[in-house]
Amino acid sequence: MSALARRLRPAHWRSPYKRFGQFSLDAGAWALALWAALLLRFDLDAARVDYGGLLTILPIACAVQYLAGRASGIYRGGWIYGSFEEVAALARTVAVSGTAVLAADLLIGEVGGQRPVPKSAAIGGTIFAVMLMAAIRYGWRLITDHRRRPRLAEGRARVVVFGAGDGGQQAIRAMLRDPNSPYVPVALLDDDAERSNLSIMGIRVLGTRDELGAARDRYDADVLLIAVPSADGSLVRELVDLAAPHGYEVRVLPSVGELIDSEVDLGDIRQPTAADLLGRHQVETNMCEIAQYISGRIVAVTGAGGSIGSELCRQIAAFEPAELIMIDRDESALHAVQLSLEGRALLDSPNLVLLDIRDRQRVRRLFAERRPEVVFHAAALKHLPLLESHPIEALKTNVWGTLSVLDASIGADVSTFVNISTDKAANPVSVLGYSKRIAEGLTADAAQRSNGRYLSVRFGNVLGSRGSVLTAFRAQIEGGGPLTVTHPEVTRFFMTIEEAVQLVVQAGALGDPGEVLVLDMGEPVRIAEVARRLAAISDRPIGIEFTGLRPGEKLHEELFGLGEDNRLDRHALISAVPVPRLDPESVRHLDAEHVPVVETMQALVDEMTMRAVEGIPDEPDSFSIPA
Repeated sequence: MSALARRLRPAHWRSPYKRFGQFSLDAGAWALALWAALLLRFDLDAARVDYGGLLTILPIACAVQYLAGRASGIYRGGWIYGSFEEVAALARTVAVSGTAVLAADLLIGEVGGQRPVPKSAAIGGTIFAVMLMAAIRYGWRLITDHRRRPRLAEGRARVVVFGAGDGGQQAIRAMLRDPNSPYVPVALLDDDAERSNLSIMGIRVLGTRDELGAARDRYDADVLLIAVPSADGSLVRELVDLAAPHGYEVRVLPSVGELIDSEVDLGDIRQPTAADLLGRHQVETNMCEIAQYISGRIVAVTGAGGSIGSELCRQIAAFEPAELIMIDRDESALHAVQLSLEGRALLDSPNLVLLDIRDRQRVRRLFAERRPEVVFHAAALKHLPLLESHPIEALKTNVWGTLSVLDASIGADVSTFVNISTDKAANPVSVLGYSKRIAEGLTADAAQRSNGRYLSVRFGNVLGSRGSVLTAFRAQIEGGGPLTVTHPEVTRFFMTIEEAVQLVVQAGALGDPGEVLVLDMGEPVRIAEVARRLAAISDRPIGIEFTGLRPGEKLHEELFGLGEDNRLDRHALISAVPVPRLDPESVRHLDAEHVPVVETMQALVDEMTMRAVEGIPDEPDSFSIPA
């Protein structure tokens, strides 16, 4: 075995020889501890020590130590040598051995008239023994860590770590305990003044973020690692901007939700993503409320293969519904969602339903047969430019398809129906916005026609969803650029898929019939700024081009429309607004081939807006199709 291989072997004492060596060291520790305790008992006068008594009691200590150690696992390779877990097991083992030594000492004294060692020596020897054994293990751990510690050399990045909390400490240990680590930490930064003198494995806190330049100059640092898994987007953006003038490459740790068992290793250190730059805050959900209306129920998800739908399925599955019916017209998408849920994708499960929601008869038959109790309606066409060119498709899917699912849900006595909407439905100016606002009105009407809770949930752009601007940015960066942005001032709301779906599921437990629940998206983000930061952290030069706003596209999106008051009375991140009902007969028999689709949808939305402003959302007027 090579020297490098020996250095990389884990510190487990698994072979019999190593376990015997470990026990021999512990037996030696007992001998030294009892002898030291006797010396102290007799004022360091070695001549007064009864070595015969010591040799009488020592085998008992060693025998019990071995038996107790076998039981606790420290002599069976059950613990990593020198770990906190092993030291805890060691303390229990020595406590048992020390108790046995004291008991044997007293018993021999009762039988033979003279104890082998004084009681104080038995107690003191136990304390010394555990200290010596722990010291041996700690010393071995220090030697092992030192041998594994990567050396500063060409090809290894010198890292300044921002964040001296748990994330930073774990990251430093991960870097310093791997001899092949491409990263070597050289300094720590933290804005918490209480950590100003902290040192982790020899790496000291140099100061706050203001010392980024000094750390770069002093240690010739290459990389800034933002080791704060709970950091929000504003902190990541600020540190990226501060690091840029000093020539740092920026790396981050994943958010708390992404870490497996909250443990950091070298593989977790990565370049910042758009999600890191835009928002990583955690959403607090009321698990009891969610479980109450999902657990043990039959749940259906339309658009189950899409970005939102598939994440809905994954989160809903965690609440153990009686059945999860996943509906989509894309067979490949159903294949992917089954694979993510079950680790297999034979497409043979009755929970997978290949179905187009435009097919009213099949949707009605499916719901009549399967009787879902909770429905999440995520199926929709969402690409704004395409729908501007093909508005009839928005009508067929987003309007008629939604009405098809609503009618089937009412017929099946669905108790909770959640329609997934979009911020483009607030004061809409696009075909997508019109169609989704109409879907909100149809859902509000269904709430009046049914005995269940029918409501909509509205939110903005979702990070990582198919076709989103950030997905396009990623592809453009991989292709060498440039990044295309419609307008220098355009802003959008963003939310991670996981966060959005958590709030959607939570909203299903909170909403009243007919409402639109609006998710708090935080502050709108300038797309050009995101593009600039992504270009700055790329490993090659990336340009930015402005292409101009497209038809139907707003400069700034809105979450609330005219006549909608923001009410935060049920959840800190969810607002509720009333929705004017829309008579489904206004669209059910619309002759899309002979009626101007865009003008008709716009007129319907204008009617809804007028009633929202006038405060009469529950009294739909008759509507005539424009000539």
